[in-house]
Amino acid sequence: MERQHSTMENTIFDLMETHDYENILFCQEKTLGLKAIIVIHDTTLGPAAGGIRMWPYQNEQDAIQDAVRLARGMTYKNAAAGLPFGGGKCVIIGDPKKDKTEGLLRAMGRFIHRLNGLFLTGIDVGTTIQDMVLMRMETPYVVTVPESLGGPGNSAVATSFGIFQGIRACLKEIFGNPLPQGRTVAVQGIGAVGDELVKYLLNAGAAVTIADIDQQKVDTLASEYKVNVVPPEKIHTLDVDVYSPCAMGSVLNEHTIPEL
Repeated sequence: MERQHSTMENTIFDLMETHDYENILFCQEKTLGLKAIIVIHDTTLGPAAGGIRMWPYQNEQDAIQDAVRLARGMTYKNAAAGLPFGGGKCVIIGDPKKDKTEGLLRAMGRFIHRLNGLFLTGIDVGTTIQDMVLMRMETPYVVTVPESLGGPGNSAVATSFGIFQGIRACLKEIFGNPLPQGRTVAVQGIGAVGDELVKYLLNAGAAVTIADIDQQKVDTLASEYKVNVVPPEKIHTLDVDVYSPCAMGSVLNEHTIPEL
């Protein structure tokens, strides 16, 4: 038993040393079905900031890998934006459509509160602003809450607008004209951010193709707007002017990049 424990410690610490992670915290509440991981990558510039993702990971290793990857990315994103924050991330192992309860979310809030401000958090894949309101009942360190509670409101709208402006900048650089009108755009992932981005693009006159692993989201958007639909495994291969991956991370990898 001691040998197995030692092997696990070496594996985790080896992972942390790879990119110098400061903390990996495991949180569980058996009666509520809560299993979560909080990763603090770097706090050189300030407290770690990053969202809470809820996803039905196939195993704990996948959840850990996603959390460390995302936390490190937040360190660089916050630094590049000139913000006084480091990088962190929280992932909850579970299906947000079936496993999410008020008790689970509030328990997660209590775990975050124990960190005493080391980790500031908000919405991400699988969580909503309504979830943040519940967690805010347990801690002030959940920051993406409605304006009525002193927060910024739904950050997905601002995020999608930022992506839209990035697309305009790329179009100007490549084609000499920033206007999306008449351009073909493939959007992979139509969650809170991708859904809003599609609307910005359509209003600007672009021809949009969408894909998502959640067929219900695809059907809903396709019934309301004029979009083309392709399977998720095909969208990155399309011959389009712009490819915008708004889905889970790592969709651009050693396998998909050569197929762009």
